[in-house]
Amino acid sequence: MSYEHKPHKINAHQKQHTPKERKEDSKPARSYQYVAYVSFSESKKVYTFGCDVNTYKVGDKVIVETIRGLEMGEIVKESEAFFSNGMEIKPILRKATEKDLKQVKENEEKAKKAMEICRECIQKLHLDMNLIEAEYTLDCSKIIFVYVADERVDFRELLKELASIFKCRIELRQIGPRNKSKIIGGLGSCGMETCCSRFLNDFEVISINMAKNQLLALNIQKLSGQCGKLMCCLRYEDSQYKKLREGLPKLNSQVEYKGQRYRITSMNVLLQQVKIENKEDVQFLDFKELWPDIDFSNR
Repeated sequence: MSYEHKPHKINAHQKQHTPKERKEDSKPARSYQYVAYVSFSESKKVYTFGCDVNTYKVGDKVIVETIRGLEMGEIVKESEAFFSNGMEIKPILRKATEKDLKQVKENEEKAKKAMEICRECIQKLHLDMNLIEAEYTLDCSKIIFVYVADERVDFRELLKELASIFKCRIELRQIGPRNKSKIIGGLGSCGMETCCSRFLNDFEVISINMAKNQLLALNIQKLSGQCGKLMCCLRYEDSQYKKLREGLPKLNSQVEYKGQRYRITSMNVLLQQVKIENKEDVQFLDFKELWPDIDFSNR
C-alpha cells in the first residue's frame, strides 16, 4: 500500500546516479502531431494534452492521463499542431465511452460515501480539520480528500485507517479559504456568482491599499468576500485607479484655493471632482479648476 505525502528515502544500498548518468538515462520528451486543450469539471483552467489524431471536437469528453491518474475532461478548444518546447505533456488516451460516463457517475456516489467514512475517522482521531470534498480518479486507483485546517495536521494515523478501509492510494490535500470558497461557490455582494467559482484559477495577493486607491471606506467586513479574505475584484480596477490618481494629493491633504487653505475631504476620480473645506467654507470643484497644471486629458 502506498501513501501520498510520504517522502521517499534512498536506501544505503541503492545506487545513486551521477548527473552524467541521469542525463544519459533520461528519455526525450514524447512528440505528438497535435495538442488538445482540456478542462476538468472542478476547474475552469485549461490544460494541454498531446494526441496524434485531429478528430476531437469542442465539447467531447476524453480520458486523459494526469499526475493524479486517469481522469475525464472536456475539449474546450480546437486542436492545434504540436510544437515541442522540450517539456513533457501527458497524452489523451481516448474519447470517453458510455462505460466511462457511467463509471464517473458511480465514482461520484462512491465519493459521497467516502466523505462520510472519512469524517467519522477524523472525529474518531480528534483531528482539527474540516473535510470539504472527496473525489475518485476514473480507475478508482486513488481517492483525493480535500480539507481546510487552520494549522498543519498530522494525518498519518488517518492515512493508515483510510488506506485499510478503501484499499487504494489516498491523497489528503489541504487548501486555503479562497480555494474552499471556489469549490463551494455562492453569490457575491454584486449579486453574481463568485469570481473564484466562475472563472478565477489563480489567486493573486489582494491588499488593503487597493481599497485605498479606489477611495473606498475601509470597512473590512464589507470589503471581504465569503471566504473572509479581501474581495478579488478589488484588483480588477486597481491599475486604472492608480493612473487616475497619479500626481494628485492624498485625502486630508492641505491645498490652497483663491488665497485660502482648505482640506481635501473627498474625491471622485471618475468624475474628476473634489470636495475641499475649511471652518468657514465648503467647495465642490473640478480637478482642472483646482489643479490647472495637471493634464487630465488622457485619464
